[in-house]
Amino acid sequence: MGETTDIYFTRTEEILKEKGLEHVKVVAEVTTQKLPMNWAWGTLCGIEEETYLFEGHNVDVYAMPEGTIFSPLDYRVVPVPVLRIEGEYGKFAVLESALLGLVCQASGIATAASRVRKAAGDRLALSFGVRRMHPSIAPMIERVAYIGGLDGVSCVLGAKRMGIKATGTMPHSLIIIFRDQVKAWKAFDELMPKDVPRIALTDTYLDEKVESLMAAEALGKKLWGVRLDTPGSRRGSFEDIVREVRWELNIKGFKDVRIIVSGGLNDKSVKSLSEAGADGFGVGTWVSNAPTIDFAMDIVDVEGRPSAKRGKFGGKKNVWRCPMCLIDVVLPFNASKPVCPKCGSKTEPILKPLMVNGTLAAKLPKATDIRRYVLKQLEKVTIEI
Repeated sequence: MGETTDIYFTRTEEILKEKGLEHVKVVAEVTTQKLPMNWAWGTLCGIEEETYLFEGHNVDVYAMPEGTIFSPLDYRVVPVPVLRIEGEYGKFAVLESALLGLVCQASGIATAASRVRKAAGDRLALSFGVRRMHPSIAPMIERVAYIGGLDGVSCVLGAKRMGIKATGTMPHSLIIIFRDQVKAWKAFDELMPKDVPRIALTDTYLDEKVESLMAAEALGKKLWGVRLDTPGSRRGSFEDIVREVRWELNIKGFKDVRIIVSGGLNDKSVKSLSEAGADGFGVGTWVSNAPTIDFAMDIVDVEGRPSAKRGKFGGKKNVWRCPMCLIDVVLPFNASKPVCPKCGSKTEPILKPLMVNGTLAAKLPKATDIRRYVLKQLEKVTIEI
């Protein structure tokens, strides 16, 4: 209903109504000209929630599909619209704050998750970050982290809403209450369903190497892996700890026991720990508290005439994408379809109808399907670390 809007939009709405201008038709586009930390590409998320926002508002909305990998600028350095709204400005003026918030934060989290996915390669990567975020947005965080490419999420409600199982190991509190690592590990093994991997937390009281061997000996072939959550004050080189634990497990006959690491990880540390021999990662705040992408919404056309403020590109536009290279070409709406400037392949329009007259115009895919779409695109992009 627009109740979370910035006050100047309600004042604008009031003035337009008083002056009889609330029915002026406009085209507005959502763009960004730079991504956080100089990332070359982002993962667009929040589009499904936009449908709930615009439902019942008599406007047309076109958007890149949820999970689209996008660059802020096309090959000619023209800002790339990820979403376009067409209609009477008075119908959606007060929605601007919400519509931006829905894509800005979700896309930032999804992009961080995608970067972790690329850094981890084919290794396990899980979302552990909701415990440090406001619980009201926990399901959103987990949904976009999963869509962005992580293999699982820890939040029960977030997983439930996506139709997947929550994933996690065990907290230090379990071991501390038992006052004995082996008793805690065995209780977990005794009581948890068989489809829950037996991953022992092995850094509570003793050296990681010592506790990992204790867990392997206590649970034998039932042990799927060990998790190292070594605190920063004890780390030194986390990579060296991983190498040492891997070596000791191997020479003691536990080559099949995987090493999962967690605690303060980011795309850079995931990459280096992968190279050190880690088999999986629990990534927390770096994903859940990822920097937002600074999308802005700008009017670019008023009653069929190009109109934009300084620093913005006026006129309604089409975004043409090469499905082979993922290169975008932004052109005026009525311009002819281009070919890819890099490979010469045919391009396709990437802004798809989302809402028509405030009614859903496209089928909303499941999170698992969107994730597959993201992973397929990630094969074609790289990250610099």
